[in-house]
Amino acid sequence: MNIIISNASDKPIYEQISSQIKAQIMNGQLKEGELLPSIRVIAKELKVSVITTKRAYADLERDGFIEVVQGKGSFVASRNMDFIREEQLKNIEQLLQKSVDIAKMSDISFEELSEMLMIIYKGED
Repeated sequence: MNIIISNASDKPIYEQISSQIKAQIMNGQLKEGELLPSIRVIAKELKVSVITTKRAYADLERDGFIEVVQGKGSFVASRNMDFIREEQLKNIEQLLQKSVDIAKMSDISFEELSEMLMIIYKGED
């Protein structure tokens, strides 16, 4: 499992950890039922607090990405494709909101923004 922590990021470290693990689960790098490194191992590898790593794992468990089996460890949860799609839609919505905000501040019309999105989505032929 590859996790990169940035001290320059505005995201808290626990959120950086959980978002990167989520991404690896959603894109299939981490497979259903796969054993994740222990909280202590990740904390040691990333040189962060065990509490920080525990918070990341707690968020992942709460969001349904991992399952914790007492005495055995944390495993990638059974993938619910509807849940993963909903998570992806939420990410897209956040990014689109940023784009709309920038467009409004820059006096870019809805039509121009729609045209840019269509070109990007379909690719430049």
